[in-house]
Amino acid sequence: MKNELEKATFAAGCFWQVQNIFDRIPGVISSVVGYIGGVGIPDYETAEAKGYAETIEISFDPKIINYGELLKVFWKEHDPTSLNQQGADIGKRYRSAIFYHNVKQKRQALKSKEKLQEITKRLIVTEIVFAEKFYPAEKYHQKYIVKKNHYFLTKI
Repeated sequence: MKNELEKATFAAGCFWQVQNIFDRIPGVISSVVGYIGGVGIPDYETAEAKGYAETIEISFDPKIINYGELLKVFWKEHDPTSLNQQGADIGKRYRSAIFYHNVKQKRQALKSKEKLQEITKRLIVTEIVFAEKFYPAEKYHQKYIVKKNHYFLTKI
């Protein structure tokens, strides 16, 4: 019997770092960085103006890792109280968002946000919205940190 993979889509700042984090988690089978949540067809130069968030779309094996565990990583690895900014990256493209793919994911995302808000003093500004059309980013953005580290390591 073939394993059925599921999708998870998150925005948590610059997609390069988000991909680098999630790709290291057992059960994450593949990931693609891209854009979601805007209008028109985006590219790196126009994503901000068109309202898109830099996102990662993950394919994961729920027999190895479940969606709730991915949500824990999402909350831990960025500041969900920072509006349209993560570190030095500023703009709506760097917003915190969970793009759910079904009702079960929506419920889990809302519940996890409520639970975190109970113990967090600052307001959590993370959007929780339905995952509409995902546009993969340009090829040079995919696995960017891995490629750059390989480049620097081979030049030493």
